[in-house]
Amino acid sequence: MEQQLARYYELKEAQKKIEEELNDLRQKLLAEYADSGGAEAGAYKLTIHYQERREYYDERVYNALPDPSLWRLMSRADAGKIASLLKLNVIHDGILEGTYELKKIPVLRVQKR
Repeated sequence: MEQQLARYYELKEAQKKIEEELNDLRQKLLAEYADSGGAEAGAYKLTIHYQERREYYDERVYNALPDPSLWRLMSRADAGKIASLLKLNVIHDGILEGTYELKKIPVLRVQKR
């Protein structure tokens, strides 16, 4: 049991270091190549595209909902829960107008040719 716990701890520490390094590299690549949309170097190709993500405002969503009991289902403006309510046709997109801000999130993709 102790060996498993020790190995788990080691792997989690390694994961933290890898995630930090990935984040640093991501920031550097975005800073250098975001305007051009990507780059190629040797056997590797970098592409950068943007994904739109909605960030909802709690108070605005609460005020926009037709039934206050719907808010109890969410308890806060959770994008996943709101998407589910939209998909189930419990609410429609029109009532959410002005309750969110669209953010463009850069997505990096590195491929080996």
